[in-house]
Amino acid sequence: MKYLSIIFSITVLLGSCARTDLFEKNISFPKHQWDYANKPTISFDITDTVSYYNVFLVVRHTDAYHYNNLWVRMKSIAPGDSASSTQQFDLPLASQTGWMGTGMDDIYEHRILLFRRPVKFMFQGNYTITLEQVMRQNPLEEIMNVGIRLEKVRQQ
Repeated sequence: MKYLSIIFSITVLLGSCARTDLFEKNISFPKHQWDYANKPTISFDITDTVSYYNVFLVVRHTDAYHYNNLWVRMKSIAPGDSASSTQQFDLPLASQTGWMGTGMDDIYEHRILLFRRPVKFMFQGNYTITLEQVMRQNPLEEIMNVGIRLEKVRQQ
């Protein structure tokens, strides 16, 4: 009887887990240094052109990072397009009370929403995003990795 209740509990737990539609890819930097010449490129496929997505920049750094923000230039290329679209972001990482991301020991991770409204990808296919650090320091020290995270917005 005890095993039957355990199996029932596991079945209920697994059945209640919601599927999360997301994509995330992070690129690590050697020696935790992001050099101007190191421009991580991330590609992802979009098949659903009806849904909207929240787009995040993911940054992981050590507590020894010297600034309270990060300037990033993002170049994106849509499927079938040869020209890139460029946007620049000043991303806050700290407030007056400390780091704003989640931390464990001396490592902090930030998931920063890049656009106020969810994005709708107009074309099916492969999108490419290239990230550049445009801070005044080169290399930018204590940045462990950066990446892109896409979360499909749930219809209510």
